Amino acid sequence: VGTVYQLVITISILVSQILGLESVLGTEALWPVLLALTVVPGIFQLATLPLCPESPKYLLLSKGQEIEAQRSLTWLRGTIEVHDEMDDMRSEYEAMKMLPKVTLKDMFMNSMLRIPLFIAMMVMICQQLSGINAVMFFSTKIFKMAKLDDMDAQYATLGMGSINVLMTVVSLVLVERAGRKTLLLIGFSGMCLTCVLLTICLAYVNSAAWVSHFSIFLVIFFVVMFATGPGSIPWFLVSELFNQSARPAATSLAVAVNWTANFIVGIAFLPLQVRCVSK
Repeated sequence: VGTVYQLVITISILVSQILGLESVLGTEALWPVLLALTVVPGIFQLATLPLCPESPKYLLLSKGQEIEAQRSLTWLRGTIEVHDEMDDMRSEYEAMKMLPKVTLKDMFMNSMLRIPLFIAMMVMICQQLSGINAVMFFSTKIFKMAKLDDMDAQYATLGMGSINVLMTVVSLVLVERAGRKTLLLIGFSGMCLTCVLLTICLAYVNSAAWVSHFSIFLVIFFVVMFATGPGSIPWFLVSELFNQSARPAATSLAVAVNWTANFIVGIAFLPLQVRCVSK
C-alpha cells in the first residue's frame, strides 16, 4: 500500500509532462494555463475532503472515540463486518496506554528512537540527493546536452516518465518479495554507477554518435534504478521503524527532511551545472 503513494506521484509527473509538451500547453502563450491547472486538484480536495470521515486509527488511538472509529472504518471498508479489524485496533489502543507520549524532543534524546530516526532521515536524504529530481526537473535540458533536438528531447522526457510509472508498478510486486534493504542497495548502487557513466559520456558527447545515444539510455536507466526501490520504499519505511506513539513525530521529521533536500537539489543543480561547464 505504501508504494501506491509513489505510484500516484509518478503518474502525476507523467501527466504534467504530457501537458507540458509544446504541442499541448508548453508554449509561451499557454504556459499560464498550464500553471493555472494546478488549482484543479486543490479545488477537488476542498470539495470532497469534508465528505470523508476522519482516520479510524486517529479517532480510536488518539481521541479514544471507539464508536466514531467504527463508523469511519465501516464507511471506508464499505461493509459492517469490521469487528476483527476493530479488535486489532483496540488491542493496539490498550498497548499504547502503556507507552509514554513521544515529543519531537524525545525523538532526538531517546536512544531507542534516535537510531531509527537517523535511518529514516538518511534514507529520505539519499532519495533526494541521489539527484532524481534534478533529472526530472531538467530532463529535457539533459537530453538536449545529449544532442537531441527540442521535440525529440521532450518526447524522450515523456518516455522517461512512462518508464518511471511502469517500474513503480513493478516495485509493487518486488518490494515484498525481494525486501526493502535489497531493493534499496540495488537501486542506489545502480544510480551511483549510472551517474559516473553519464558524467563521462556527457563530457565526450561530441566524440561519437553512439555516446549521445548511450547517454540517453543512461538517463532512462537512472530512473529505472530509482523506481526499483529508492523511489517508493522511504515513504513507508518510516512507519515500519516506529510504533504508533512515535510514528507521527517521526514521519513529520522525515518528510520535512525529504522536502528540504528536494528544495536544495532544485535550486542548486543549474548553478552547479553552469559552474562545472564553465570550468
